Amino acid sequence: MPQTDQTREEALRRLDAQAKALEARTAPKEPQDYGSKAAGYGYRLLGVLLGGLFVGMGFGALADALLKTGPWGMIVGVLVGFVVSIWMAVRSAQRMSAEAAREWGPPKDLPLDDDEED
Repeated sequence: MPQTDQTREEALRRLDAQAKALEARTAPKEPQDYGSKAAGYGYRLLGVLLGGLFVGMGFGALADALLKTGPWGMIVGVLVGFVVSIWMAVRSAQRMSAEAAREWGPPKDLPLDDDEED
């Protein structure tokens, strides 16, 4: 009889270990590199904004040089580049937000800080 009790305990320990291993594999993992990825998103948006502005300025300067229109080509180019860069930044931010929501799930609220006094 003592042998069957011991094998039951061993079987229960093995099942418990297997259940813990399964839980560890299937539990959702918290993102470890969220900060660095968010910084990358910010730099990407900054690049889109500045890139659109400088490309518009370049096209405006080229139009001024070819058409001899004075500063108007540069002014129009900068304004158009600014509008296009804002539009592109909004689209990029929407895509990045959707990608982050797919990867990490919906945003979670921060826990309440009861120690803080107003």
